[in-house]
Amino acid sequence: MRRLKILTWHVHGSYLYYLSHLPHDFYLPIKPGRPEGYGGRSGNFAWPENVHNVPADLVRDLDLDLVLFQSTKNYVLDQFEILSPAQRERPAIYLEHNTPRPSPTDSHHPVVDPRTLLIHCSYFNAMMWDNGRTPTRVIPHGVSVPAELHWSGDLDRGIVVVNGLHRRGRLAGLDVFLDLRQQHPLDLAGMDSVRYGGLGDLPLRSLQETETHYRFFFNPIRYTSMPLAVIEAMALGLPIVALATTELPRSAPHGEAGIVSNNRDELIEGMGHLRRDLDFAKRLGTRAREIARETFGIERFIGNWNAAFRQAGVEE
Repeated sequence: MRRLKILTWHVHGSYLYYLSHLPHDFYLPIKPGRPEGYGGRSGNFAWPENVHNVPADLVRDLDLDLVLFQSTKNYVLDQFEILSPAQRERPAIYLEHNTPRPSPTDSHHPVVDPRTLLIHCSYFNAMMWDNGRTPTRVIPHGVSVPAELHWSGDLDRGIVVVNGLHRRGRLAGLDVFLDLRQQHPLDLAGMDSVRYGGLGDLPLRSLQETETHYRFFFNPIRYTSMPLAVIEAMALGLPIVALATTELPRSAPHGEAGIVSNNRDELIEGMGHLRRDLDFAKRLGTRAREIARETFGIERFIGNWNAAFRQAGVEE
């Protein structure tokens, strides 16, 4: 496929970072003060040269091949503010990052347009949303971790990586984290994690280096899309402990790549087993790494996205 010029917004930094591994140019609109969606090349990421900041008032001058929406606001407001009429006629994709809300089964997706391709990040999400007549495709996450990083598990603790855990509350499992932290030592990383004595919002490379020392990765989240942080931990070789919700049972099979259960006692006992038995942790972590490479490899991710661009109508 030829190199494309794609306009998108900075909505989820981690996903955008992996999206930037595609061999295309991504243009991110920016505004003074960096309001929602207009942060550009921000966050703790080593942005490659194919990611470009462009002042929002100059977006109309771009010769674009495709527009990639990543939020309802992008779709219902932002495009009419910063895109020209001709640009709004270009091929369009809406990337849905989230599980359906307010209802997990009866929420209608805001995009109702047979000309726009709707992409979900997991098969669970695609099944649960009411997608109506909009053409839909699933592209599972893709990650890439430094080859030189290897899990050791020498730190007899679990690590949790959730951004804004306090703000997101029960949905993100704040109560679960606080409960199980009383049973086993758990360290929290991510935005606003210092509120709970955590490690803070670490740069991606530093976070991954830190994770390799922890015995296991714990995901307390009840109801979100498949977390990239879980996949990154799997790719590093960490065994996973998580609630058996959304896409987790498929992505990190219980007893194979980790302890994945909705039984509180089983989670607690699983953490204890991982802490007591390093060989057990290594066996599960090795399988987690294999699954991450097989299912969430970056080359597969790139191929899926290029196929989606063709489906959306981009001329080759």
